[in-house]
Amino acid sequence: MNDRSTRAYEVLLETAESMLADLIEHGCAHRERALDLLAVDALVTYAFEAAAESPSTLAERATSAMLAIARLAAPTSIA
Repeated sequence: MNDRSTRAYEVLLETAESMLADLIEHGCAHRERALDLLAVDALVTYAFEAAAESPSTLAERATSAMLAIARLAAPTSIA
């Protein structure tokens, strides 16, 4: 992955994680938060479009992202 796509992946995923953490903290199970959740989904999608520039690291990045996002929902149950 080149430096530009690596940085894009990192920034997009970090932004998505930050937004999702805020949504979880302030209650995301309400209809009015649907657009915010869709924005998080789009950011993760764009992050993986950038990550796809390097197929050899895609599985590792996907696993790492999945674990990071899961930790947001259950911070004490996922190591």
